[in-house]
Amino acid sequence: MRARQLGRTRVSVSPLGFGGAPLGNLYTPLDDDRAAAAVDAAWGAGVRYYDTAPHYGLGLSERRLGAALAHRPRAEFTVSTKVGRLLEPHPAPTGSDLAAGGFAVPDTLIRRADYSRDGVLRSLEGSLTRLGLDRVDIVYVHDPEEHLDAALHQALPALAALRDEGVVGAVGVGANTVAPLLRAVEEADVDAVMVAGRWTLLDRTAAPLLDACARRGVSAVAAAPFNSGLLSRPRPPDDASFDYGPAPESVLRRAHRLADICDLHGIVLPHAAVRFPLRHPAVACVVAGFRAPDEVVSAARWTAADLSASAWSELDTCAGER
Repeated sequence: MRARQLGRTRVSVSPLGFGGAPLGNLYTPLDDDRAAAAVDAAWGAGVRYYDTAPHYGLGLSERRLGAALAHRPRAEFTVSTKVGRLLEPHPAPTGSDLAAGGFAVPDTLIRRADYSRDGVLRSLEGSLTRLGLDRVDIVYVHDPEEHLDAALHQALPALAALRDEGVVGAVGVGANTVAPLLRAVEEADVDAVMVAGRWTLLDRTAAPLLDACARRGVSAVAAAPFNSGLLSRPRPPDDASFDYGPAPESVLRRAHRLADICDLHGIVLPHAAVRFPLRHPAVACVVAGFRAPDEVVSAARWTAADLSASAWSELDTCAGER
């Protein structure tokens, strides 16, 4: 995969990025061997950008990703992690993080929101230890919706200073909603934003954000292109998830119409889902989470193959319908 420059920095990303949430046992357990096999398959398919966060499995994703990349040439891959949640000992563990965080891991640790300069430095130090790296290439402020002023005026300036010192290569913000990302692009010194689930084949509400990114020379990383699984199969099941919950009937109907169009053009729905985000010039890469080698191999193949103009025209028309 041909590398793409991130914003105005020297950091580059592959068109397809490996999302590390499944490595943290998102919703269901994943054993160490399968986690390593998924990363190995990504590497073999040409993926050179790997994203993780302390939030993912209370550090498990970072540890697994670091172990899987330990024997790879450091200059040949890009890693991003996130700040904003400090991991601390849990004073009253229940046995599982599923209810509190959505990860099938013991809740011996607890997340504490901290978007201060000191919190950023402590979080990054912990991430480097878990990853087994001396540096990360990209650091995002993670989910700052309820702490936006602190993120803009404390966390991001701290990260910008680290970037200017050469400690990190690029800084940005990652969120599931558009408004805080748009504010970051317009008010802060960011190189990239990671928008999850809002610039997909089905949900295109991030369009104003991407236009702002294009005007300001900021790159967008489009995460969660399958919208929590709804678009991950050729035909969405009746119990499909959308945006971390059961898909509403109206959303499910539109997903089926999109699948019908894909069938007519001899492609599958997840192919269109992976390719769609890359159509906007501000999007540097699409990041999806993978649990198995075959998933990442298929996604890499779809990333490399565009759809016809007629297929996009019909899919765009359908996506705009309600």
